[in-house]
Amino acid sequence: MPRPAKYRRIDQPPIMKGFMPYGIPACKLETLVISFEEFESLKLVSHEMLPQEEAARRMAISRPTLTRIYNRALRTIAQAFVEGKGIEIRGGNYRMDSEWFRCRKCHKLIEGVRNHRKCDQCPEFGRNELIRLNN
Repeated sequence: MPRPAKYRRIDQPPIMKGFMPYGIPACKLETLVISFEEFESLKLVSHEMLPQEEAARRMAISRPTLTRIYNRALRTIAQAFVEGKGIEIRGGNYRMDSEWFRCRKCHKLIEGVRNHRKCDQCPEFGRNELIRLNN
């Protein structure tokens, strides 16, 4: 019996829920899923240009584990790109150091319940309007 997977640390959830290819009707669109930790590995290694050792340290995992997560994300994105599929970012085996929410009305990311500011889209804001993103 394999041991349980270790939680991967991520700084914050992505600002978007995913991507859709241009030119394919939404009703015919198939989607693939990348997890929050796959997104985090792409962000750290490809966007922030961190060495894999540093990215692995920030995610609290080993470098070989980071490489496996990163390569899985690259394969999924390449498949979506080549086959014209959408990408949905959700789920995974992760933890965050602070509480994160997404407003159901304005879709903004919010760190902590008290940090949500009323806006044009959510004038009747209540706590039930927040979706908790932490595991």
